[in-house]
Amino acid sequence: MTTALGLGLPQNHQYDVGRDVPDVARAAEQIGYQSLWAYERVLFPEPAVHGLFGIPGLAWPDDYRSVAEPLVTLSLAAAVTERARLGTSVLVAPLHGPFQLARSLATLDAASRGRVVAGFGSGWSLDEYAAAGVRPFEERGKALDEAIEVCRAVWGPDPVSYDGETTRIASAVVGPKPARPIPILLAAGTKQARRRLVDHADGWLPLAMGAEQTAAEWRELQDLAAERGRTEPIRTVLRANAEYTPKPYEGCDRPLFRGNADQIVDDLAAHAGIGFDEILIDLQKGTRDAQELKDVAAEVHEKARASGV
Repeated sequence: MTTALGLGLPQNHQYDVGRDVPDVARAAEQIGYQSLWAYERVLFPEPAVHGLFGIPGLAWPDDYRSVAEPLVTLSLAAAVTERARLGTSVLVAPLHGPFQLARSLATLDAASRGRVVAGFGSGWSLDEYAAAGVRPFEERGKALDEAIEVCRAVWGPDPVSYDGETTRIASAVVGPKPARPIPILLAAGTKQARRRLVDHADGWLPLAMGAEQTAAEWRELQDLAAERGRTEPIRTVLRANAEYTPKPYEGCDRPLFRGNADQIVDDLAAHAGIGFDEILIDLQKGTRDAQELKDVAAEVHEKARASGV
């Protein structure tokens, strides 16, 4: 079965969000991409005392200096497309008030006629939590649990009621409702997070780390699902962060998904063999503007399909 292909939207600082997001979204759907995706970074600490992923001394990439808000980005894409799914990969749910997050996603799904995929993560940046976190960084797992519960409640039948740590809904009509049940996918990089996924989510949103390692993680998740008695299938969307180079990357130490279109497609094909439902390819890094992003996206899509992906 052919793997579905998705494309990351232009959110980074080199793009004009109001102009380039609709332009790229419209072109991507015409090219044949089946989904469009937005990610979340809310600030760029300077100096970055805590480091990338909380690792001291590890610099934050310049790509994170200005990242457009994901739900606004997807709303711009929704207005100019008809078929492509609209996903977050990932939205850091504990940086949002759970009730307002649930309502925003429901409204976007209703407006787009049932195209939203809610990809959530718990986040890793102490600086982002200090600025925007609903609860302390140490409680991010509990905050994510509550966000999922509130979303399920708000998206469900009226009257809605919920009594949690930060959210209390006595009994209320809350609309609009999603056009259909919105799938919740989790990044789930730790054992505890994977248990949360198996017990409470619809699918998995891993980051491509090489075909062998990614396949091993997928087997571990499937084993955990069997161990915990899950019978529903786990929807899978693999995120591939690419760095495009016009000329082929030379050398035997080529980083994953770095190089020209042929090299990126080689890596796509290796990961497609694992059996994921969908692969999201983000081509923002290395493309200078929206026109180059569209051109590279078209070339990658054509060559991926020609290779059997």
